[in-house]
Amino acid sequence: MKDNKTFKPYIPADKVLPEFTVTSVILGILLAVIFGGANAYLGLRVGMTVSASIPAAVISMGIIRIILKKDSILENNMVQTIGSAGESLAAGAIFTLPALFMWAADDSSVANPSFLVIAFIGMCGGLLGTLFMVPLRTALIVEEHGVLPFPEGTACAEVLLAGEEGGDKSKLVFTGLGVAAFYKFIADGLCLFPSEVDWSISAYPGSGIGMDVLPALVGVGYICGARISSYMLGGAMLGWFVMMPAMVLLGGDNIMFPADAPFNTLDTWTLWGSFVRYIGAGAVACGGILSLVKSLPLIVKTFAKAIKGFGHAGGNERTARDLPMPIVLGGVAVLAILLWLIPTIPISLLAAVIIVVFGFFFATVSARMVGLVGSSNNPVSGMAIATLLISTVLLKVTGNTGIGGMTTAICIGTVICIVAAMAGDTSQDLKTGYIVGATPVMQQIGELIGSVASGLAIGGVLYLLNAAWGFGTSQLPAPQASLMKMVVEGVMNGNLPWGLVFLGVFIALAVEIVGIPVLPFAIGLYLPIHLSTPIMVGGLVRLWIEKRKFKTEADRNAVISDGVLYASGMIAGEGLVGILLAVFAVFGLNLDMGAPLGNWGGVAFFAVLVAIMIYFMFAGKKNAK
Repeated sequence: MKDNKTFKPYIPADKVLPEFTVTSVILGILLAVIFGGANAYLGLRVGMTVSASIPAAVISMGIIRIILKKDSILENNMVQTIGSAGESLAAGAIFTLPALFMWAADDSSVANPSFLVIAFIGMCGGLLGTLFMVPLRTALIVEEHGVLPFPEGTACAEVLLAGEEGGDKSKLVFTGLGVAAFYKFIADGLCLFPSEVDWSISAYPGSGIGMDVLPALVGVGYICGARISSYMLGGAMLGWFVMMPAMVLLGGDNIMFPADAPFNTLDTWTLWGSFVRYIGAGAVACGGILSLVKSLPLIVKTFAKAIKGFGHAGGNERTARDLPMPIVLGGVAVLAILLWLIPTIPISLLAAVIIVVFGFFFATVSARMVGLVGSSNNPVSGMAIATLLISTVLLKVTGNTGIGGMTTAICIGTVICIVAAMAGDTSQDLKTGYIVGATPVMQQIGELIGSVASGLAIGGVLYLLNAAWGFGTSQLPAPQASLMKMVVEGVMNGNLPWGLVFLGVFIALAVEIVGIPVLPFAIGLYLPIHLSTPIMVGGLVRLWIEKRKFKTEADRNAVISDGVLYASGMIAGEGLVGILLAVFAVFGLNLDMGAPLGNWGGVAFFAVLVAIMIYFMFAGKKNAK
């Protein structure tokens, strides 16, 4: 990858193409609403969402290039910029807001939050997340080009460039898309085999191994590479092969909160959910603080450059223009004041200050984190947990207790959660724009438009889903929001397992001392091992190609580049079908065959998927020895 001093975007700075058009804005808003609704449903079902940038780019190319017969890579980029906002805002909202509905269901004296409250909180979080990223763009996207890979942003750029250049590169992307789409459909649509294989190891009680046998994770691992993937797997192994077995071995028949049964009777998922997840949340929070501390000089330098340069904005190149700093600072101040003054939103002046301070902190952390390991592995809920812990303690100390204090804490956590998700998405979109040669200020305006549209949509989606099934039910278990609810109740009632949280903090410090990057390691500890293993497989494929002998270095780079294109197509294919399956589920269309092939069938199909990936990377090339 080229560094920032020699890098030249695909569209030069002195060339102007259609970008912020009526077509791109309308299509982007439609995709933001669709992706936001579909991902809200998915996240409430399984606790994870599907990245929407690449699917939005692929759909945009199909509509703008094929149907409308227009040809502008920057217009396609604007569509995916606006469209991906829906997924990010939904991810932040569904991890927290359902807790308010669950409290209302538990206590008849507590009312559901109104549509306007949900919509305004969602819009504020989205707008703040975008605004916080403006002064960070130069530091994270430009100055660290070649250092932070931004896998989804780079992959999305490859998809757009492949569509622009056509030929074999385009075919490679759409081949990966087609293979992954078919695979995702038979895995999660027809349920021919489980998309998550899982085994407990009886000879080593408390341990377990598994894998989400899905194409997008392999693609992310290939784009990230073996080193970052190995850090994630190392964190996961610490949790699943050291901590959990140690708990069973040492805990015996003792019971420890938050579990409600003896250690030696708990399965792997209960051990992880009850204990390791808190440890991982502590590690992620500590890693985020360490990342912020190390980034402070760069952040200060970036702010100084931004403030100094806005007086001479007219002389900036098209590809270097950001939103003016007065608009950014004024927008943040106005949003904070509105959150404080609107009576139906239970946010005090202290809470508004907490939102601004922690919002900027987690926006910075989130942007760097997705730059390292991708948006799909951005532990937004981990950041929300850290925010809820601190904000709930502050509210309790200042006398804001009971349901009122807990509601305020969730509202704070919701805004911060959305800020972190949107900052990560915005940074990936800005990376895509940096590679293709987009105008940053136009992208930032597009993100703001997407935030408003998605905020309005998420209020309606949550109300509809709650009316249909209710949150915390078997149809919509809302796993992340249930955890947030437990954290807030635990702090207010004084029974949160702080020991577990601090255990994660000191693990992160130990990892930092020995020189291992904390964030990818902490993410691996926080997430199930089932996500780290397929990412590691993708990283190992990349490592194998990098170590393989080729006739020339150019041949090696060509195969690696083709792998990135194919991996990008895999991410897009799974994303598109994942959203389609969410629509099927909303309309009650059930194609489930009951996974007749079982776990080993999933492993076999996954092996075939990886083999096909390697085949197409080398297809037509005779340059490998």
